Amino acid sequence: MTCSDPSLASFAGRTALVTGAASGIGLACAELLSARGARIVLADLDPERTRNAAATLQAHALAFDVADRAAVAAAHAQLAAENIAVDLLVNCAGIVQSPEPPDRLPIDDFRRVVAIDFEGTYHCCAEFGSAMARRGRGAIVNIASVAGMRSMPLHAYSPAKAAVISLTECLAAEWGR
Repeated sequence: MTCSDPSLASFAGRTALVTGAASGIGLACAELLSARGARIVLADLDPERTRNAAATLQAHALAFDVADRAAVAAAHAQLAAENIAVDLLVNCAGIVQSPEPPDRLPIDDFRRVVAIDFEGTYHCCAEFGSAMARRGRGAIVNIASVAGMRSMPLHAYSPAKAAVISLTECLAAEWGR
């Protein structure tokens, strides 16, 4: 599928890895990039949903947990073994917790939200972004939320998204032109 509007950016010849791509914002990003000519690698935790979404987009499917640094490194190694270099990284993987007061939010829920929303973004940037920086080209889009800039009763999600915003600024200073 190609994009017919010449005023829109073309990603022909580029490979985009989208995390959280089996549904929601991640899938929408993958569909848009595919429509604009990118080769798509869909990454998500759920293998079946990832394969189904990939089949629809004629994309490559990877199932791994972004919160697991070793799993992210293994996914990168697998793509490298298949001679697939990621040019565009879109970090969409994320979860939200219920709006509980801090004293009622289970610590395991807090840790899982931070592990996926912030640490997962960090792991993918560190692994794939570092490779892009070594090649001297690439782009990263980290999906955050207005919750990272506003006060709301999401005591894991909001701080994790604020951390994503800060991480993005730090990496832009590190790797940006």
